[in-house]
Amino acid sequence: MTMFISNIKFNIGDSIYVKDPETSELGKKILKESILLINEIGFEEFTFKKLGIKIGSNESSIYRYFENKHKLLVYLSCWYWSWIEYKLVFATANIENSLQKLIKAIAVVTEKIEDDEATDYINESVLNKIIIEEFSKTLQTREVDNENKKGYFIIYKRVINRIIGFVEDVNPDYPFAKSLISSIIEGALHQHFLRDHLKTITNCNEEISPMHFYTHLVENLLKK
Repeated sequence: MTMFISNIKFNIGDSIYVKDPETSELGKKILKESILLINEIGFEEFTFKKLGIKIGSNESSIYRYFENKHKLLVYLSCWYWSWIEYKLVFATANIENSLQKLIKAIAVVTEKIEDDEATDYINESVLNKIIIEEFSKTLQTREVDNENKKGYFIIYKRVINRIIGFVEDVNPDYPFAKSLISSIIEGALHQHFLRDHLKTITNCNEEISPMHFYTHLVENLLKK
């Protein structure tokens, strides 16, 4: 999978950016350094001016790629979920047993993320931390319906719908597959956040991960 990812380009909707950042070295540098800076200071404190200083370029050069920092965050989120989708496809491709396939899919979307060295301008483990802490900011805005119509969240929804299909293969009579999988994916981000910041209200810790919790939940919930 590492060799494959290093040679592909994720198809992210062109309404999110002004110029595709993956088509130039400056654009890739913007992606790389924005991830590190958002992780360092948080999205609220992050500005294009601060990013410009970090990359040694004018603030105006960043606006040639993104209209604002919200769209940059949406782009990073789309890239992340595209990467998760490819991991998901490869991880489940040769599994015949429907329950095992679902469990493997749950693991992919809930496990701790390690950096993939094949993508030198994206640190996936750091991007994962940003998704855990900041992803809700891409969804919970007044523009969410309009942005949804423009396809901003199509990759995220595609990941969810792929796993919904796995649930239906395991137990076609289960009536809440959509709510189950969307809750697992959102809940896993929240459990990772609680494990790191509010440890007393989660069972997740260094030994027990969100993956263990959601695997246990699904195995027991979908028993026929």
